[in-house]
Amino acid sequence: MGGDERLAGVRESLAADGYRLDLEERDGRVSAAIFAGPGTCADCLVSKDIMRAILGQALGVAAAEIDLRFPSDLGDSGQPR
Repeated sequence: MGGDERLAGVRESLAADGYRLDLEERDGRVSAAIFAGPGTCADCLVSKDIMRAILGQALGVAAAEIDLRFPSDLGDSGQPR
């Protein structure tokens, strides 16, 4: 995965709103999970299509290669464990 500087901007933007982004690359795909911090709205993110486009541009990969999970997909209100 590339785009360290651009990815840092995405992480900082999410962190400013109380979210954390975890990324993992495997089998030619990117797995992305966004967690909501305590007191952060788990449903207040842009749509998944928009977030995939943002991440794809930052990482230099096609949005279709990104498997994305939002806090609402993760259970326990999207809180990290």
